[in-house]
This record gives sequence, C-alpha cells and structure tokens, in this order.
Amino acid sequence: MTNITHDPAPLFTASDTTYRFARWGRPIAPVVFGVGDESLPHLKDAISMTVGITGGPLAETDPELGANFMWFFCREWDELLEVPNLDKLLPNFDRMVASLKDQGASRYRTFGFDKAGAIQLCVVLIRVDAATEALSLQTLGTSETLQSLLTFSEAAFATQSPIATIKSNNLCIVKPEYAAVVRAAYDPALPSATEDPAHALRVSARAMKLLADIEDDA
Repeated sequence: MTNITHDPAPLFTASDTTYRFARWGRPIAPVVFGVGDESLPHLKDAISMTVGITGGPLAETDPELGANFMWFFCREWDELLEVPNLDKLLPNFDRMVASLKDQGASRYRTFGFDKAGAIQLCVVLIRVDAATEALSLQTLGTSETLQSLLTFSEAAFATQSPIATIKSNNLCIVKPEYAAVVRAAYDPALPSATEDPAHALRVSARAMKLLADIEDDA
C-alpha cells in the first residue's frame, strides 16, 4: 500500500491549506469537439473506462445541460474565440484565453457546481502541441478524465503521476492506489462536497479496504 491511501488529504488540500473536496453529483455526459471521427471512439473509450472507476456509467445526455463534461481541442488558443457560445460557458473568457497564451499553457480545466457543492459541469481545454501529439489518445483520455472526477488540488500530482503504462500492451491505466481513492470518494455514505479535513480519514479507510480486497482476490 502507498502513502496516498493512508493519507489522501494532500490530494484535496489547496496551497492555503484549505481542504476542498467535491465529486460529481450527477451522471457524467461527455462531448468532445475538435477531434477527428477516427480518433473520437478511442478517446471516448478511455473516458468511459476511467469514469467507470467511480462505479457509475456514462450518461448519453444531461437533462439540464445536454452534455456536462465538455472537451475542446485546438491548435492555438485563439481558435476557441470562434467557438459559438463558449464565452457564455466560461466567465471572463477573453481574459482567460489571453492568460493561457501568455503562460504557454497546453491544458486548462474548470468546474461548475450545484447548490450542494457537487460537480455538475467540467470543461477541459487542450491545445495540441508537440508534447500532446506524442501522447496516445488513450493516455490523454485516461489522465484528463481522472483529474476531472474530483476537485484535486493543483499540487496533487506534482511529485507522482496517478497513471501508469503497462509495458506489455502500452495501455495506460490509473494506478491502483489512486483508483481506490477515487472509488472510495464516491461511496454514497460520504458527502458529495465538503471542506472538513476529517473527510480524508473516511476516504482513507475505504480506500485501504478496497486495496486489501484486491490483494486478497489476486
């Protein structure tokens, strides 16, 4: 077992030491823009498999939004300025695009929340640069989806990646300890959103049991 299951608190602790946790409070309904028809099924398969860690399936549509997990791919950030109504979805959109350009960023993710604090919307923006092109769609889909399942802190994966590649088939997977934390966090007995650090102890207990059960079955 790894330290992350013993103490998942750093995954949800912001730089100001505030504990902020939220998970999806509704089924996830993805839509992808800017990817060719031949690539889309591979990306959607990775999204579906990673969302499956939560114990819930993907939804075809969201009753309020149509789609609530939106992916936008572009070659240059300015291309997003031409996407209809995207500025209505993302506050201060022009300023955000300018900031992404200035930073030389290649990824951006933002969440929307319901009245209870649970995630109800996630928008992922990806600029396809050389580093992104070098990744398989399965790797990209797995990594980005995992980071969209919970409100992880900015430094959550600064020292250790939550994903790994199986050398025999080159497939990307979520490392078992991180998968256990995500699955534990979606336990119906736990809140969908909280700022109580004691929540991490409850996640830890469940995650360690999940890993122990896997080891017993192996």
